[in-house]
Amino acid sequence: MIFKRNASLLTSLKLPCGAEIKNRIAKAAMTERMADKNHLPNKDLCNLYGKWSDSGAGLLISGNIMVDKRYKEASGNIVIEDEIGIEIVSEMTKAGTRSGNHFWAQISHAGRQSTIFSTFKPIAPSAIHLKKLMLFAKPKAMTLEQIQDVKRRFVTTALNCKKAGFTGVQIHAAHGYLLSQFLSPKTNVREDNYGGSIESRSRLLVEILTEIRVEVGSEFPISVKLNSADFQRGGYDEEDAFFVIGKLDKMKIDLLEISGGTYENIVFLTKRSERRSTRKREAYFMEFAEKIRKITTIPLMVTGGFRTLDFCEQVIQKGELEMIGFARPFLLNESFPGCFINGGTTKIEDASFEFPIKKMADMAEAGYFDYQMHRIAKDLELRPHYSPYAAILRMTTNEMIKGWFR
Repeated sequence: MIFKRNASLLTSLKLPCGAEIKNRIAKAAMTERMADKNHLPNKDLCNLYGKWSDSGAGLLISGNIMVDKRYKEASGNIVIEDEIGIEIVSEMTKAGTRSGNHFWAQISHAGRQSTIFSTFKPIAPSAIHLKKLMLFAKPKAMTLEQIQDVKRRFVTTALNCKKAGFTGVQIHAAHGYLLSQFLSPKTNVREDNYGGSIESRSRLLVEILTEIRVEVGSEFPISVKLNSADFQRGGYDEEDAFFVIGKLDKMKIDLLEISGGTYENIVFLTKRSERRSTRKREAYFMEFAEKIRKITTIPLMVTGGFRTLDFCEQVIQKGELEMIGFARPFLLNESFPGCFINGGTTKIEDASFEFPIKKMADMAEAGYFDYQMHRIAKDLELRPHYSPYAAILRMTTNEMIKGWFR
């Protein structure tokens, strides 16, 4: 089959709610760690999203916007708990939508994945400790009152994001964050209405989405980021995912982004856990997307591994996905995705990255790309040969200073 270059990627997408995205290219969520001491955007974040708005992508998704400043994913997260600071957030959304693209807020709660730089008293569905480099304290199992508080916070944050000018929201229920912790039998051993069967484990997510829809209205895009699996024995698996997707299908959400893994098995961040068959298809999680395409009409998005223009065109033209998510390409080539759109580049090369200390490799990678993002925000040139050791030191020091000393 012959594919006309750019034709599919540049077609618009009408979502179930009626909103329209101008093309099929999405900048997926990447945590920015740039918020000021009040957990609000600064001029660097406004500059960063202004640049990404001008890039040509039809959809930008923010990094984690936290619903509770006590339980952050990173010390530099934006936090929106109420209407305080909405005017400041709106400066970022104005910059991030200035080229006619959508800009959605990814809304999240870290749960037990709140690092010690954020809290020594994390909460989670159950008191199951995340043991990774001594960066996480043991969580306390949430009370029913705390579950209701979290639900209220998600809804409040979603509504305030709309007020601040975001054109949609994405609820983060993947990568081992709090809603993902509820979904997994490995981290949720509760014996009440929020634990046990997958129907009960998915209850909080469904309740949050239902209440958000009531608050934001029928024409405002609501997306979900969901794991295909945790890739851990005894954890959330494909069968669980099929059940949850069935629930989301009935709720008619506007976009489902498929990912996978947790902090204990970081499939979403590295290639090390990919199956050979998936590697042959270039992108991560495409096998799972093919399976659920048969059971849902929700517009689908996969992020991770897309590197060639021809493959992106094939996936969209065949109807396998509605949106293609890119993350690191935005940090590897400042002209991306314009270089795809104008045909100047047909393949994005990955960074050459090797780190000998296996237990810290994911931290080194995260620190490396965090550094590149901060350089873009400050109008500095990328540094592709930046040391991974320096990356770990820089990111850890910044987290410590922002978390403990300001």
